[in-house]
Amino acid sequence: MKRILIVDDIKGWRVFNSEIVQEILGDELEIITAESAREAYDILLENKPLDVIITDLQMEDDFMPKYAGEWLIEQIKTFSRYNNTRIILISASYNARNIAEMLGVNCIPKPTALKSISAYRAILE
Repeated sequence: MKRILIVDDIKGWRVFNSEIVQEILGDELEIITAESAREAYDILLENKPLDVIITDLQMEDDFMPKYAGEWLIEQIKTFSRYNNTRIILISASYNARNIAEMLGVNCIPKPTALKSISAYRAILE
Protein backbone atom coordinates (compact mmCIF):
# COMPACT_ATOMS: atom_id res chain seq x y z
CA MET A 1 0.00 0.00 0.00
CA LYS A 2 1.35 3.40 -0.98
CA ARG A 3 1.33 6.21 1.57
CA ILE A 4 0.73 9.74 0.30
CA LEU A 5 1.02 12.97 2.30
CA ILE A 6 -0.87 16.00 1.00
CA VAL A 7 -0.13 19.37 2.61
CA ASP A 8 -2.15 22.51 1.90
CA ASP A 9 -3.76 25.13 4.11
CA ILE A 10 -6.87 25.15 1.92
CA LYS A 11 -9.17 22.17 2.45
CA GLY A 12 -10.44 22.28 -1.15
CA TRP A 13 -6.91 21.72 -2.46
CA ARG A 14 -6.31 18.85 -0.04
CA VAL A 15 -9.51 17.19 -1.29
CA PHE A 16 -8.75 17.96 -4.96
CA ASN A 17 -5.22 16.55 -4.74
CA SER A 18 -6.48 13.48 -2.85
CA GLU A 19 -9.04 12.74 -5.56
CA ILE A 20 -6.51 13.18 -8.39
CA VAL A 21 -3.93 10.96 -6.70
CA GLN A 22 -6.54 8.29 -6.06
CA GLU A 23 -7.72 8.44 -9.68
CA ILE A 24 -4.16 7.97 -10.95
CA LEU A 25 -2.77 5.49 -8.41
CA GLY A 26 -5.92 3.56 -7.54
CA ASP A 27 -7.51 2.54 -4.29
CA GLU A 28 -4.54 0.84 -2.64
CA LEU A 29 -3.48 4.07 -0.95
CA GLU A 30 -3.29 5.60 2.45
CA ILE A 31 -3.74 9.33 2.01
CA ILE A 32 -2.72 11.50 4.94
CA THR A 33 -3.43 15.22 4.90
CA ALA A 34 -1.98 18.16 6.80
CA GLU A 35 -3.09 21.78 6.78
CA SER A 36 0.29 23.30 7.61
CA ALA A 37 4.01 22.70 7.23
CA ARG A 38 4.30 22.22 11.00
CA GLU A 39 1.58 19.56 11.02
CA ALA A 40 3.28 17.82 8.08
CA TYR A 41 6.61 17.91 9.91
CA ASP A 42 5.01 16.15 12.88
CA ILE A 43 3.82 13.44 10.47
CA LEU A 44 7.39 13.07 9.15
CA LEU A 45 8.56 12.48 12.72
CA GLU A 46 6.25 9.45 13.03
CA ASN A 47 8.95 7.49 11.20
CA LYS A 48 6.56 5.85 8.73
CA PRO A 49 7.52 5.64 5.06
CA LEU A 50 5.87 7.94 2.51
CA ASP A 51 5.87 7.28 -1.23
CA VAL A 52 4.71 10.72 -2.36
CA ILE A 53 4.51 14.12 -0.67
CA ILE A 54 2.48 16.86 -2.32
CA THR A 55 2.84 20.26 -0.73
CA ASP A 56 1.70 23.80 -1.25
CA LEU A 57 4.30 26.54 -1.07
CA GLN A 58 2.48 29.41 0.63
CA MET A 59 0.86 28.39 3.91
CA GLU A 60 1.63 29.70 7.40
CA ASP A 61 4.13 32.58 7.51
CA ASP A 62 6.20 31.32 10.47
CA PHE A 63 9.24 30.63 8.29
CA MET A 64 9.77 34.01 6.60
CA PRO A 65 11.68 34.88 4.53
CA LYS A 66 11.16 31.31 3.28
CA TYR A 67 7.78 29.96 2.30
CA ALA A 68 6.34 27.26 4.57
CA GLY A 69 6.43 24.68 1.76
CA GLU A 70 10.04 25.55 1.00
CA TRP A 71 10.95 25.03 4.67
CA LEU A 72 9.04 21.72 4.72
CA ILE A 73 10.85 20.37 1.66
CA GLU A 74 14.20 21.30 3.22
CA GLN A 75 13.17 19.35 6.35
CA ILE A 76 12.04 16.33 4.30
CA LYS A 77 15.47 16.20 2.68
CA THR A 78 17.16 15.85 6.08
CA PHE A 79 15.50 12.45 6.62
CA SER A 80 17.31 9.62 4.81
CA ARG A 81 14.14 7.50 4.90
CA TYR A 82 12.55 9.95 2.45
CA ASN A 83 15.40 9.89 -0.09
CA ASN A 84 13.24 7.95 -2.57
CA THR A 85 10.01 9.80 -1.80
CA ARG A 86 8.59 11.71 -4.75
CA ILE A 87 8.01 15.34 -3.75
CA ILE A 88 5.64 17.56 -5.71
CA LEU A 89 5.30 21.28 -5.09
CA ILE A 90 1.90 22.60 -6.17
CA SER A 91 1.60 26.36 -5.93
CA ALA A 92 0.15 29.48 -7.49
CA SER A 93 3.25 31.46 -6.53
CA TYR A 94 5.01 33.18 -9.43
CA ASN A 95 8.38 31.71 -8.42
CA ALA A 96 7.26 28.15 -7.59
CA ARG A 97 9.10 26.57 -10.53
CA ASN A 98 12.36 28.29 -9.57
CA ILE A 99 12.04 27.20 -5.94
CA ALA A 100 11.18 23.63 -6.98
CA GLU A 101 14.18 23.51 -9.29
CA MET A 102 16.45 24.88 -6.56
CA LEU A 103 15.17 22.20 -4.14
CA GLY A 104 15.32 19.41 -6.73
CA VAL A 105 11.61 18.54 -6.64
CA ASN A 106 8.75 18.40 -9.14
CA CYS A 107 6.41 21.36 -9.61
CA ILE A 108 2.88 21.76 -10.89
CA PRO A 109 1.56 25.33 -10.97
CA LYS A 110 -1.96 25.45 -9.50
CA PRO A 111 -3.50 26.83 -12.72
CA THR A 112 -2.07 23.79 -14.57
CA ALA A 113 -3.20 21.43 -11.81
CA LEU A 114 -6.77 22.64 -12.26
CA LYS A 115 -6.74 22.11 -16.02
CA SER A 116 -4.61 19.04 -16.65
CA ILE A 117 -4.52 15.68 -14.90
CA SER A 118 -1.70 14.77 -17.30
CA ALA A 119 0.67 17.01 -15.30
CA TYR A 120 0.04 14.74 -12.29
CA ARG A 121 0.27 11.57 -14.41
CA ALA A 122 3.68 12.60 -15.77
CA ILE A 123 5.07 12.71 -12.24
CA LEU A 124 3.13 9.94 -10.48
CA GLU A 125 3.12 7.16 -13.06
